[in-house]
Amino acid sequence: MKQSLDLRLGQHLTITPQLQQAIRLLQLSSVELQQEIQQVLESNPLLEERETGEQGPAETATTDNREESETTDYDNTDSPAATDAADGPAEAESDWSEEFDQPIAARTRSGDDDGFDIDGRNSLPTTLRDHLLWQMHMTQFSATDRRIAETLIDALNEDGYLTLNLEDLQQVLAKENLAVELDEIQAVLHQIQNFDPVGVGARSLAECLQLQLRALPTTTPFHKEAAALATDTNLALLGARDHAALRRALKFSPEALQGALHLIQTLNPRPGEGIQANTANYVIPDIIVKKVRGVWRAELNPDISPRLRINRQYERMIQRGNASSSNRYLQDQLQQARWFIKSLNSRNDTLLKVSRTIVDRQRAFFDHGPEAMKPLVLHDIAEAVSMHESTISRVTTNKYMLTPRGIFELKYFFSSHVATADGGACSATAIRSMIKKLVEGEPTAKPISDSKIAEILAGQGIHVARRTVAKYRELMNIPPSSQRKSLV
Repeated sequence: MKQSLDLRLGQHLTITPQLQQAIRLLQLSSVELQQEIQQVLESNPLLEERETGEQGPAETATTDNREESETTDYDNTDSPAATDAADGPAEAESDWSEEFDQPIAARTRSGDDDGFDIDGRNSLPTTLRDHLLWQMHMTQFSATDRRIAETLIDALNEDGYLTLNLEDLQQVLAKENLAVELDEIQAVLHQIQNFDPVGVGARSLAECLQLQLRALPTTTPFHKEAAALATDTNLALLGARDHAALRRALKFSPEALQGALHLIQTLNPRPGEGIQANTANYVIPDIIVKKVRGVWRAELNPDISPRLRINRQYERMIQRGNASSSNRYLQDQLQQARWFIKSLNSRNDTLLKVSRTIVDRQRAFFDHGPEAMKPLVLHDIAEAVSMHESTISRVTTNKYMLTPRGIFELKYFFSSHVATADGGACSATAIRSMIKKLVEGEPTAKPISDSKIAEILAGQGIHVARRTVAKYRELMNIPPSSQRKSLV
C-alpha cells in the first residue's frame, strides 16, 4: 500500500465561547437578562455596577490603553446604540421624563413610603381554603361539625364548587373513624354556603346562582323570574341561546325574560375566583417608542440593564508576567468581564437596530391602529438589517415594546400576507382587527355569520375564505354567531 500526502482546502464554522455567550444573551427576556447580570456581578469581582449619576470615560478595548490610564472604564452604555439614544432631541424626553428618570433598581431600593411594599410582596397569598377556614374558626361548631367542615372545605375546587357528593364525603370521614349521617354533612354544608364569598360550596351552577339570588333582597327587580330561570334545565336552554323555548317553558314575556337574564348576568358563576390571589406577571418593555417632531422613534429602555464597568482596584492588581494563581485568576475574570460587556453591548445594538426597522415598516400601525398593520415576516427584517432569520427570531422572542397604543411583543408586528383584489397584500393582523370591529358593531338580535363577514371583507377588496374568518375569530376567542345572539 503506497503512502501519499494530500492537500485539501476546506471551511468550517466554530462557535467560540464568546459567540455562545452573545447568542444566549440575545435570546433572554428583560427579566432573565437582569437575573443573568446579577449572577455575573456576584461571581465576577472585576465587574461592578456604576452608581447612578456617576460619569466615566469611554471604554477602551486593549490592555495597552489600560497602562496609559489607570482610570479606564468599560461602560456598556457607551455603545453606539446608547450614544445615538443620548444624542436625540430634547423633546424626546418630555413625554416620559417622569416615568423613566430613575432606574427600576434604584426605585426598588428606595426607602420612601411610596415605594414597593416588600413585606406585602413576599408574604404568602391568601387562598380560598385559608379564607374559609378562618370563617370556620369564627363559627361556633362542635368538634364533629368542625371536622366535617374541614373535609368539605378541602373538597372545594378553586372556583368554590364542591367536587365530591355527600356519600363520598361520608366514606372519607368513615375512614378517619368519624361515623356521621348524611343529614349532619348536609347541615354543615348549608352553614358553609353562608360563608363569604356568596355562592361558595355549591354543587352545580344552578345551585351557585340560587345561593346568590337568595342573598339578594326579594324586592330586587325580576328576582322571582331569575330564581325560576336558575335551574339546570333552563340554564341548558339559555346556554344554547334557545330563548323561544325558554319563554314557552317559563311563560315569560320577552321583557321579563330579558330582565331575569340581566339579573343572572350580574351574578358570579365562579365565586372562589375572586379570593384566589394570583401573582401578577409584570412585563418590562425593552424598547420605548415615542413620536418626536412627527417621526416615530424607538429607543432602548434604560432600566433593562444596569451600567456595568471594570472594577479599577482589582484591575490595578493584575501584574504582567506574574504566573501566580491569583494573578491568573484576575486575568481570566478580567477577560470574562470584557466579553460580557461586549456581548451586552452587541445585544443592545442588535435589539435597537431590529426594533427601529420594525417601527419604520409599521409606521401606519402607530398612526392609525391595528387595521393599518402592514404584512411583515422575519425575512423582510433580516434583509433590511443584513442578519440571519434565526437571529431576528431570537431578538423578537420575549421582547416587548412600549408604545402609546400599549405594550406589544415584537412578534406581534409580524403577520402573514393575504392577497387583495387589486393585487396587493393585507396583514392578517389587520384582517383580525376588521373582524373584531364588525362583530362589535353587529346587532345583538341578529349577529353576523362568518360567511357574511367574508362577503363584507370581499367588498373592501380583501378576499378571504369563510374558514379563514372562522379561524381568525377563534384566535380572538369570539364565539360563533349562534352563541352571540341576544334578546336585544
